[in-house]
Amino acid sequence: MSETTPMPTEDAPAPEASEQELIDEGDAAADYIEELLDIADIDGDIDIDARAGRSYLSVTAGDGSNLRLLSKPDTVAALQELTRLAVQSRTGRFSRLILDIAGSRDARATELATLVDRAIARIEEGAASASLPPMSSYERKIVHDVVAERGYTSESEGEGRDRHTVITRA
Repeated sequence: MSETTPMPTEDAPAPEASEQELIDEGDAAADYIEELLDIADIDGDIDIDARAGRSYLSVTAGDGSNLRLLSKPDTVAALQELTRLAVQSRTGRFSRLILDIAGSRDARATELATLVDRAIARIEEGAASASLPPMSSYERKIVHDVVAERGYTSESEGEGRDRHTVITRA
């Protein structure tokens, strides 16, 4: 019986990628997204960045672009997963790529900050804690950062798709 290494999951990440691996991953992702944009006849400019052990791909609107059609949060999440699969197929490695389309990540970060503020308001009104809905590890990281900035504490609880953040007083 051969021993295999399990694929990393969102909560059990892959080993840190080298700078060259991140560059290769970004290039593969850009190729995939560029082909998708061409098929959909959507104009967009693609920027690739590597930081904190991840490749970041940002698609911004070109002149007269209808890129907003792809910038809805669920659409971005689905495209990110498809892009990760395409990158994994090309490189043979698990991808932690982050995709941003037309500023969708900044918009989502603003929404998450609003959720945190509402949860903190419930705590200030007397609740012992406040739970947020399930979200990705990337979004939970944003939430943990915002919670810490507000002077509260947070923990992720649950498993898989039910993994969520619980906020309490510091």
